[in-house]
Amino acid sequence: MLFGNLNERVAIVTGSGANIGEACAKALAGAGAHVVVADINMSAAETVAAAIAASGGSAMAHFLDLAEEQSIVDLVAATVAKYGRIDILHNNAADTRPDFMAQDKSIPEMTTEVWDRTFAINTRGPMLMIKHVAPHMIAGGGGSIINTGSGSAVLGDVFHPAYSTSKGALHTLTRNVAAQLGHHNIRCNAVLPGLVLSKGAREIMTAGEIDFIQRHVLLPRQSKPEDIAGPVLFLASDAGSFVTAQVFSADGGIVHHSPYYADVMAMNETA
Repeated sequence: MLFGNLNERVAIVTGSGANIGEACAKALAGAGAHVVVADINMSAAETVAAAIAASGGSAMAHFLDLAEEQSIVDLVAATVAKYGRIDILHNNAADTRPDFMAQDKSIPEMTTEVWDRTFAINTRGPMLMIKHVAPHMIAGGGGSIINTGSGSAVLGDVFHPAYSTSKGALHTLTRNVAAQLGHHNIRCNAVLPGLVLSKGAREIMTAGEIDFIQRHVLLPRQSKPEDIAGPVLFLASDAGSFVTAQVFSADGGIVHHSPYYADVMAMNETA
């Protein structure tokens, strides 16, 4: 099967009511998959599912609160009841509400409530999704699990330490799942975005923070949600059928150059 051909496969995309998840849900549907748009914001999920249907795709919206295991159980059950199987799981959701992220401060300022909530959504939630989806993938002969990690987990980050640490744990979970479920023909990989200038990112970051990060991107443009949908589509398809346990950066090279890159570029621009 060629890259991008997902006819009749069934995909769940968490946190797909907006931003990266929305772009990925639409890309998977555009490739022929039946997509379950799962989000805690049911209105947003319904809007995305309706847009997919209007474009000729197949989708249904479903409520999901990753902090509650029963919500995950209900989502998986509803997916199997409607479509009969699950082939693709994209664990994309994270709690990035501006008011919540503003509390993810330096470690000396960290509260246990913020730390625990971050890990509950960003790490425990994906683990539980995999726990409840995997039996259906095994029954169906295999599948692809794709986690949305973060470039912030690769190096020390001055912003949002709970978020970046939880994503680092998600990268490790990715490799563990690949090791444990590979013999069932289940692949597990992670895609690591850098700064993706979605509406959500603009809500939680200042213009100064965005400019600072953007100056370290090697490519001459800003990232958009669709830039992450491409790698996700590859990993979901048979083009990536022998790819597992990998953590892919899709960040414009932001963590792969000397730390003085931005200063050198700034000097060249003003010379």
